[in-house]
Amino acid sequence: MGIKVGDRVRFLNSIGGGIVKKIVSKDMVEVEDQDGFDIPTLVKECVVIEASIAEQKKENAPLNNSKPKPVILQETEPDEDDDIEEETKEGEKLNVSLGFVPDDIKAISTAKTDVYLINDSNYYLAYNIYNIGETHAFSRAGGIISPNTKIQIETLCKEQLPEIENLGVQMLAMKKDKTYLPKPAYDIKLRINAVKFYKLHSYTENDFFNEQALVISLIKDDEAQDLKGVSAKDVKEMLEQKETRMAARVSKKSNVKPEKLEIDLHIAELVDNLNGLSNKDMLDIQIKEFHKVMKENITCKGQKIVFIHGKGEGVLRKELLSELKKHYPKCEFQDASFLEYGFGATQITIK
Repeated sequence: MGIKVGDRVRFLNSIGGGIVKKIVSKDMVEVEDQDGFDIPTLVKECVVIEASIAEQKKENAPLNNSKPKPVILQETEPDEDDDIEEETKEGEKLNVSLGFVPDDIKAISTAKTDVYLINDSNYYLAYNIYNIGETHAFSRAGGIISPNTKIQIETLCKEQLPEIENLGVQMLAMKKDKTYLPKPAYDIKLRINAVKFYKLHSYTENDFFNEQALVISLIKDDEAQDLKGVSAKDVKEMLEQKETRMAARVSKKSNVKPEKLEIDLHIAELVDNLNGLSNKDMLDIQIKEFHKVMKENITCKGQKIVFIHGKGEGVLRKELLSELKKHYPKCEFQDASFLEYGFGATQITIK
């Protein structure tokens, strides 16, 4: 029997529960907790502990006329002198993140990804997570998250990952029945490269999940994260890529080849939309770009070309070297400078 409006439920993987007020979809309901907040919750995360009155009548079950006890947001009922919410000194500063957990990290190219909002603070957070369009926005998830908790807000299949490349996150912090230091309203713009979800090194050990996860900080010690959520390393890479593209355009106009060409084979640099592309499709596009560059420069003896392919799982590098040996056997190749590119690039010299 499915969950009905009016059912009293407890949360399966977090503290608390309440009464189902709305059926949002077949997978999502809104649960009103004891404080009157409507909390969006996955159906699979709810356990019915008392059916609605209508359902009880339908089943001819005896009704309990006594007023039900409120659901307390912790596993055991506190002593009268205890606070219901346990606060920490560190929690007085907002630390909020998004967490991405694949259901099978050994098959990240096809795995579904669970998306969590993580509230590592003493504050309730009213939140709205939305897609950013050119003129309009579309809300993906919204509600209120309790202090020092995480909630799952959706599950994405591979085809849906490009949908979250441009996100906005709005948040307002508050406490109930106590004084608190007010926080500003946040409206954070976040850009997530979907390629990250296909790289094993994106998923690391963390403080919020038992399994490895991709955790992206939205607010750190009350400060909204800048540069659309991009890390310093990503910024460095983007600046290098921009300089490379500018250098390539200048050299093309002047017909003068630079001493060393840098070609970025990351799929996000080659196509604008990854939607519907399989791993093989992406690899084919990257190898096609490799051949195009090689053919354009094959007559330029001594020309050095650095192909930036990233470390990843090594599939692209292996395929690139195979094609090089098969079609351009006279060309020399070596790992590019570690100081400049790490382990993620191969340098080829035209002979």
